[in-house]
Amino acid sequence: MPSSPRTPTLLQAILCFGGNFLMISSGLFIFAISLHIVMFFCLIWTALHAWWLGYDFAAIRGMMNTGISNALPAIYIFILIGMVIAAFMQSGTVAALIYHGLNLLSPSLFLAAGLILCSLMSVATGTSWGTAGTLGVVLMGIGSAMEIPLPLVAGMVVAGATFGDKLSPISDTTNLAAMSANTNLYRHIGSMLYTTVPAFVLSLLIFTVLGLRFADNALPEAAIAQMQDALAGQYSLSLAATLLPLLVMLVMSLRRLPPEISMTASILSAVAVAVLYQDRSLVEVLNSLWSNLPGTTGIESLDSLLGRGGITSMSWTLLLSLLALALGGILFNAGFLQALLEGIIARVQRTSSLIATTIGAGIVGNMGMGEAYISIILNCQLFRKAYEARGLDNAVLSRSVEEGSTMSTGLIPWTTAGAFYASTLGVPVLDYAPYAFLNYLNPIISIAMASVGIGLLRNNRQNAAVN
Repeated sequence: MPSSPRTPTLLQAILCFGGNFLMISSGLFIFAISLHIVMFFCLIWTALHAWWLGYDFAAIRGMMNTGISNALPAIYIFILIGMVIAAFMQSGTVAALIYHGLNLLSPSLFLAAGLILCSLMSVATGTSWGTAGTLGVVLMGIGSAMEIPLPLVAGMVVAGATFGDKLSPISDTTNLAAMSANTNLYRHIGSMLYTTVPAFVLSLLIFTVLGLRFADNALPEAAIAQMQDALAGQYSLSLAATLLPLLVMLVMSLRRLPPEISMTASILSAVAVAVLYQDRSLVEVLNSLWSNLPGTTGIESLDSLLGRGGITSMSWTLLLSLLALALGGILFNAGFLQALLEGIIARVQRTSSLIATTIGAGIVGNMGMGEAYISIILNCQLFRKAYEARGLDNAVLSRSVEEGSTMSTGLIPWTTAGAFYASTLGVPVLDYAPYAFLNYLNPIISIAMASVGIGLLRNNRQNAAVN
């Protein structure tokens, strides 16, 4: 073993990544092995490659620790989202939205309306996870009542939630991409509108057409009345009271307070509503934040939905994320990801190929590190010189990085986002991914536009544009 660690070659980086992808694909699709176990063996494979480069066990463990510590804010949010969902169940927030939503949303327009609602909420709050964990859960319940396939509903929720996470000026990934690419935030958002608006319009049209297939799924008035009576028998359903926790989260998000603070305030207000307005026992409500219990309406689908949430509900997601982040820590800190991407960048010739490569690198980064944040920072650093050499504005770089990293993270089962959506919405990633149209239409449209020279903003005294 060498006295000091070596830098991996492109060939070894390809071998390391290839082994991981082979284990993940065969483990999931051929042998149906638990994803957690597959990730464990990926860790062993990658650690052996790092050891061969000259890193000892202590150094490899330090890389794993760094990978996890870099994503600690996401882990905190995992825990808080589980509590938010349970608190909203206890306060009657979800029940009230379902109760009134059954009267307002028709099956034929449900998917299109849901996409717009999720997009608006995620733009307003800047959080895709908060949108999926609140409004998304409600839409899953209404969609289930209308007998619309849940993978289709979940795909719509993820698409709408990602839209705001990508475009909102208070989104962490939006700000991170602009900062990492050294461009102005609103220049970055303006650049993304070139490709995101067409992708959103096309996605909206697809959901509208698909929704027409369910026009005959309207629940009979007697069935609607039964569900509403069941909810009214368990909850007081005044919107003025039950929407207070959601309003608290929205207002604090708009004031750009950290998500941990807005979620905590929302949980506390929901507990107060549950105890003072719903007349629930304080001990019962607090215990539900740890492990929520199914509802008692007598309707199985409703009872299952109303029992969602609690810290324990996030354990599958949290444990998978820890394994994926540890794996990403080795891939990044030992230089495997950089070696892979730098070797590819050196072979790129055309501008459209550069943008396609940037988007692909974001996807590979998410697959390797299980987290979009590091992928965004790394790719902005690796690709900046290539964009500047072609006279492209840094906002084109930040846009392309987001189209790879932000848009794909919810479509990969072992990323923090993919695991979160699957756990929160109750639908596996591979089931809803085909229906999250915006998430993969956006990158495709971006590459197509670049190939014909549309939206390629040029460097025009770029440094003066940076705030």
